[in-house]
Amino acid sequence: MPIRPSALRRKRSPGRVVASAAGWAAAEVEAALEVPADPAAAAFFDVDNTMMQGASIYYFARGLAKRKYFTSTDLLRFAYQQARFRLLASEHAGTVSNAKSTALAFIAGWRVEDMERLCEEIFDELMADRIWAGTLALAQLHLDAGQRVWLVTAAPVELGRIIAARLGLTGAIGTVAEVKEGVYTGRLVGDLMHGPEKASAIRALALAEGLDLTRCAAYSDSVNDTPMLSTVGYAVAVNPDPALRREARKRGWEIRDFRTGRKAAKIAIPTALATGVVIGGFATATAMRKRRRRTPTQPTPDTAPQA
Repeated sequence: MPIRPSALRRKRSPGRVVASAAGWAAAEVEAALEVPADPAAAAFFDVDNTMMQGASIYYFARGLAKRKYFTSTDLLRFAYQQARFRLLASEHAGTVSNAKSTALAFIAGWRVEDMERLCEEIFDELMADRIWAGTLALAQLHLDAGQRVWLVTAAPVELGRIIAARLGLTGAIGTVAEVKEGVYTGRLVGDLMHGPEKASAIRALALAEGLDLTRCAAYSDSVNDTPMLSTVGYAVAVNPDPALRREARKRGWEIRDFRTGRKAAKIAIPTALATGVVIGGFATATAMRKRRRRTPTQPTPDTAPQA
């Protein structure tokens, strides 16, 4: 099971009365142990293969397949396309831009509340045990120092928020899907949270929250997150891919690897999944096939979100 961050501070109620000398001493010790907030510093963690072994959106798709949203053949094709996507190094700006119109199309017509419920269920089923304990411990160090910790992911922001909440972190920055009257339209608001977009989002958050980026930290496994890592004063390559390892050595960034050699060789779910490029094409094709297969008399699965 993943490490669960403990509460940082326990606040005393204004009306609390300590009646004994021992009580006063205990109160003073408790106050001394409280960590003062550090509002100008924060940490930003990539999710896939940094905070979690594998790709969060892949596990989400697996959970949906288990609930009969996708077929097992769809899921295998999905995994194959992700691996090919990463190996061919196709995470270029043009490719990502072209995928924008199809990314997250599979949630068109879903209610936000159903999406969030599925995210919670699938995190508990498939993702919780895949959290890297070492990375979570790094995040806890920032929390213990009174700093805020955000996840930064190309996955839907709802999934990022659920993961952050489950791990006791501050929140998440992710790809935002358009919502009208509580229902997803299948279109994006802004761009995919990928590459330079992560750096832009962090700068915008820093401006809004009064963060000093020179005092902030960022953690990632992928060379695609070099813009994010370059935005802060302290960058760490976690479970880095070969390109990021080379870049980290060149720039003098710290390297942390929580994988064993065997696990590193066997990780088959690349972070490329989180860009939304593959999931867009996969989801759109799947949705079209399901619409063609479904007749007016054919019921949808009992667990399917209702528009």
